[in-house]
Amino acid sequence: QVQLVESGGGSVQPGGSLRLSCVTSGSKFNTYVMAWYRHIPGKERELVAYISTNSTTKYASFVQDRFTISRDNAKSTVYLQMNSLKSDDTGVYYCNGPGILTVSGEYFPRRAWAQGIQVIVSS
Repeated sequence: QVQLVESGGGSVQPGGSLRLSCVTSGSKFNTYVMAWYRHIPGKERELVAYISTNSTTKYASFVQDRFTISRDNAKSTVYLQMNSLKSDDTGVYYCNGPGILTVSGEYFPRRAWAQGIQVIVSS
């Protein structure tokens, strides 16, 4: 079973940046579609972004060009670079994968979730 280890969260002031990392186990990372989700208090968990095996990406509308998802197949790692952070971005962020990507571009998450990593944006 693929294991996911997240890192890089923390506390930052509004307008600041954080980079989240997610290292996966196994030897087939290059075949995995990966994603980041987040859980904001009071809301359901929501997709932030996904990246396909050929590095095609898709972002939630709330990202508004502030976040970048990327992957390093040699390191079996997916990243989420978050810039211009807002207080509304505060929550727990989850790496997910390998998921299923439909031909229409919809991402279906893997049922098993990693522990999640806290992101706090506050002055």
